[in-house]
Amino acid sequence: MASPITFEHIAVAAHPKMPNAILEAGKIAAFLRAQGLQATCGPMNTPELVEGVQAGTFDLWIALGGDGTMLRSGHLCAPYGLPIVGINMGNVGFLTSIKQETWPHSLTKMLQGHYWLEPRMMLCAEHHRGEQCLGAWDILNEAMVGRGYFMRPVRLVTYADGHLLTTYVADGLIAATPTGSTAYALAAGGPVLPPDLRNILLVPVAAHLSFDRPIVLAEGSSVTILVHTDHTAALSLDGQAPIDLLDGDRIEVHASQFTVQFVRLQDMGYFYRNLTSRMNLNSLRDKPS
Repeated sequence: MASPITFEHIAVAAHPKMPNAILEAGKIAAFLRAQGLQATCGPMNTPELVEGVQAGTFDLWIALGGDGTMLRSGHLCAPYGLPIVGINMGNVGFLTSIKQETWPHSLTKMLQGHYWLEPRMMLCAEHHRGEQCLGAWDILNEAMVGRGYFMRPVRLVTYADGHLLTTYVADGLIAATPTGSTAYALAAGGPVLPPDLRNILLVPVAAHLSFDRPIVLAEGSSVTILVHTDHTAALSLDGQAPIDLLDGDRIEVHASQFTVQFVRLQDMGYFYRNLTSRMNLNSLRDKPS
């Protein structure tokens, strides 16, 4: 457990499409300034906030939204080692630490040093076509390689550490972090992994006459997925807009050099309490995250 950091300049970043989150961010910034701290607030895509992270201006990033907001915050903050604390204004909030109605009390505790930093593994996913690397991304939840617009399975020849693992004929294959084990991988029938692990979880989606069980790879493993298709295929990263894939493309996945640092105010058993409280939650509210 890392020693508490003294926070002096705090970014308060809201989901840009949640007016109530933007309003709440202003209230939080005013609260922090009343404590004698510097606070910069606004929608999370505001240039002042983004450029401040890149310049090392901030000591802490407060994210207001849901799990999608936390994922985007992780993408932005992890390369700069900036800790993130989430205030849940979305639906499920697996990754957030603070409820909207309790933030004055929770932030007061945090400013007094009653918190700990929880590192979360990220993955690096690379898109290769022949000898060319077309892109590389650091992700917190998962990379999903699957079919595109046509309702036909794709053939995914999968290697672990350079050795043939199996060939999936499926709608897709998810390569997830332990953090991502409670997201799409869970919906596809995968196991839940404790967040402090550094394993890669492979979960096939709608496998047809091929190996259909999830696999947990050892820490430090790498995965190569070779795409074979005569129609369309796509790569989705943390649920963002898909990237088109062609027959013969390959996706390489391994542990990222970056780690997301989440600020936690609960004791270390929080994960299982949150998990059991949310497993029967059927969120029907139409809220962005």
